[in-house]
Amino acid sequence: MAALIWSIIAITCATVVNAHSYILYPGQRGDNLILNATFPYGMQWAYPCGGIPTTTNRTKWPVTGGGISIQPGWFTGHATALMYINLGLGTDGPDGGPPNMSFPMVPTFEIIGPSNNPYPGSFCLPQVPLPANVTVNVGDLATIQVVETAVHGGALYNCVDIIFALQEEVPELNTTNCFNSTTISFKDPFAEASCGSCTTSSGSPTHMLYKLRFYEHCNSYGASFMSYDEWDFKYE
Repeated sequence: MAALIWSIIAITCATVVNAHSYILYPGQRGDNLILNATFPYGMQWAYPCGGIPTTTNRTKWPVTGGGISIQPGWFTGHATALMYINLGLGTDGPDGGPPNMSFPMVPTFEIIGPSNNPYPGSFCLPQVPLPANVTVNVGDLATIQVVETAVHGGALYNCVDIIFALQEEVPELNTTNCFNSTTISFKDPFAEASCGSCTTSSGSPTHMLYKLRFYEHCNSYGASFMSYDEWDFKYE
């Protein structure tokens, strides 16, 4: 399924070169892989949601937090990228969306891709929590915003409009729609490396990120990339 999605959008990107990232799960507002007179540099540069207004066809997402899967490397400039995942609450803002996107859901993290050229592959965070001190109820409306900053400093925006629901009402998260490509690794952008050459694992994170903890592996088990004690990888 993931290969099919990549093949379809790769065809789109052949003609629309300013596409950059895509929210594979739980989806995104709509097709912003577009270059036109209104968006001469591409839609995804437009804050807050890549040029697409709030949708009425909302996606169910767990009231206790859930998965987010992203394909980050549609265009050049993403050999490294800083990733932000934010939550906006309610519909009192512009276009019937949130008044702001001021609630970070996870600490900022860095991804490292295979090259600065476009590349396939995705990463998945299967249990993104609600922001600290935020409480929601079943039926509440919100928007998840994904921000990717390219190596030149430009920020790309994508959103998915959600309605909070019970876990059993949400489309299943599994190793088909939530997996980690071996070509993408992770780093804490604010921590100094404790060794000369480190990778994210002694193996490859081929499936789900369990509890989202990133480790640094050198000659021996080293310091953590991300100081999220509740995060962890699952390896095959």
